[in-house]
Amino acid sequence: MTELTGLTLKAALEGLKSKEFSSTEITQAHVEAVAAAKALNAYVLETPEKALDMARAADARIARGEAGPLDGAPLGIKDLFCTQGVRTTACSRILGDFKPTYESTVTANLWRDGAVMLGKLNLDEFAMGSSNETSAFGPVSNPWRANGSNQTLTPGGSSGGSAAAVAADLCLGATATDTGGSIRQPAAFTGTVGIKPTYGRCSRWGVVAFASSLDQAGPIAKTVDDAAILLRSMSGHDPKDSTSLPDAVPDFPSFVGKGVKGLRVGVPKEYRVDGMPAEIEALWAQGIAWLKDAGCEIVEVSLPHTKYALPTYYIVAPAEASSNLARYDGMRYGLRAEGRNLEEVYENTRGQGFGEEVKRRILIGAYVLSAGYYDAYYLKAQKVRRRIADDFKTVFERCDALLTPATPSAAFALGAKDTMDPVTMYLNDVFTVTANLAGVPAMSLPAGLDEKGLPLGLQLIGRHKDEGTLFSLAGAIEKAADFRAKPQAWWL
Repeated sequence: MTELTGLTLKAALEGLKSKEFSSTEITQAHVEAVAAAKALNAYVLETPEKALDMARAADARIARGEAGPLDGAPLGIKDLFCTQGVRTTACSRILGDFKPTYESTVTANLWRDGAVMLGKLNLDEFAMGSSNETSAFGPVSNPWRANGSNQTLTPGGSSGGSAAAVAADLCLGATATDTGGSIRQPAAFTGTVGIKPTYGRCSRWGVVAFASSLDQAGPIAKTVDDAAILLRSMSGHDPKDSTSLPDAVPDFPSFVGKGVKGLRVGVPKEYRVDGMPAEIEALWAQGIAWLKDAGCEIVEVSLPHTKYALPTYYIVAPAEASSNLARYDGMRYGLRAEGRNLEEVYENTRGQGFGEEVKRRILIGAYVLSAGYYDAYYLKAQKVRRRIADDFKTVFERCDALLTPATPSAAFALGAKDTMDPVTMYLNDVFTVTANLAGVPAMSLPAGLDEKGLPLGLQLIGRHKDEGTLFSLAGAIEKAADFRAKPQAWWL
């Protein structure tokens, strides 16, 4: 049954519908693949019994002719999404053995449409990281390796488990979240497709919070079609989330394959950064050529406040994180450390429960929100954020979408970025954070390999609530790039 795990989500759904195979069969094949791939550390919790129960229920619905849009499809769930009765940790020691008594809206939407849960996927602790090295469960290994090398590479972060699982055929697709690039950067590093939709498109209810004004759920998938299918099910208005868009969900898959002739695609000059590898520059030029061939008009545009995006993000995000993470005090759930008095219990619990990167961001956040510094840092960052959003508004008066690189490099080795210099790691988000600050949709898709045989991605950024145009453009690039490379299964 191993060939079943190699199917795309779209092909699998068609096969299930035509009864070429059952959900039980394709789920069992994935359960076995996950069990054989422990070396990747993509899953932090496997739920094979639950998966097979859900698969049998899907088979019954299919037999009755009552199949939903995702019926019988086995998926992986990032361990940031609360799953009722199934351990949810955000890959932090502080949540311990927490089993939510409720289901996140996004996962509830997937189960409503018939999807099957294979387990919970690894991530950077509380989604804070760009390499999946801050997880309390240890780092995820990228399924890809450079030609002739046995060196283990990062799958990117924070959604490293989601990206690695999709790339290694350990699920048909996965949920992920993106606060500053945590869907798009791992997708680029693993040769998969990832979309961060418009802020508010997917409900944040039941998703463990990092930075509430930036966090957005989205899918990581094998193809553009698959990403569109998953996003359609994940999206929708949710009265439990005050930031949820009150709009009807567009039929995202219908945009894939749609003609792009006449669309104006902007190329922002500020994304040509110093020290960018020549092969990233060449891939970007190739992407421009593909879109020209498809009938798009290419225009050079300027996003003048781009240079302030990283410092703005690393003030706003830690400020919100320090507020959101104040709830983890050892009183109601999760880890509780001993202490001689209440204050010491708080201190010991938080000291032992949070990892170094999370502590760093809480401290930065508390500092920029403190008296005397609030105006100098946080308030100023919010004003710059408004300027960044206005830049996008201005360029989208002239063009329909933007094309940029997804990352400044291919996947790097685990441990390669000096953890004593976190700024080096933060620079990985240079092309992605602007879309989060502005709340606009953006997606990464694989477009080629570097000289070492590692995947490289292109990024498309769209207008507010216009994911449809991104899917059309991504479909055109995917067709032109014809990216079919797969990692060698060294982990078996």
